[in-house]
Amino acid sequence: MTKKILVTAAILGVIAIVLGAFGAHTLKSLISVEAQKTFETGVRYQMYHALLLMFVGGTSFLTEKTKSIIFYLVVFGVLFFSGSIYGLATNNLFMFNFKTIGFITPIGGLLFVLAWAVFNCRFFNN
Repeated sequence: MTKKILVTAAILGVIAIVLGAFGAHTLKSLISVEAQKTFETGVRYQMYHALLLMFVGGTSFLTEKTKSIIFYLVVFGVLFFSGSIYGLATNNLFMFNFKTIGFITPIGGLLFVLAWAVFNCRFFNN
């Protein structure tokens, strides 16, 4: 599980960097300033959670079960939160209306909160 967590963390980090550059350069002329800020929020949260996974994967203070729980909470949190944010920020560029799935954004946020709560409870109670 540790290798899976670290590889996923690295992939999420690389994607965050690529999307950040894409948002700062290519999207700049295609979406509003407000949408750019929204897109940046998705990138920032994705990177924060890639770093969390790097730490989780590299620590020996957490059990494999706890690492697994945090891993899935973060992965689905990134997909729901950051993924929906990317869609909502670039909504005018696609034929699909991402506002119809905007309800998953707070679900992703909740998954992030739960991941941090599990980390906090398990890490500091060892």
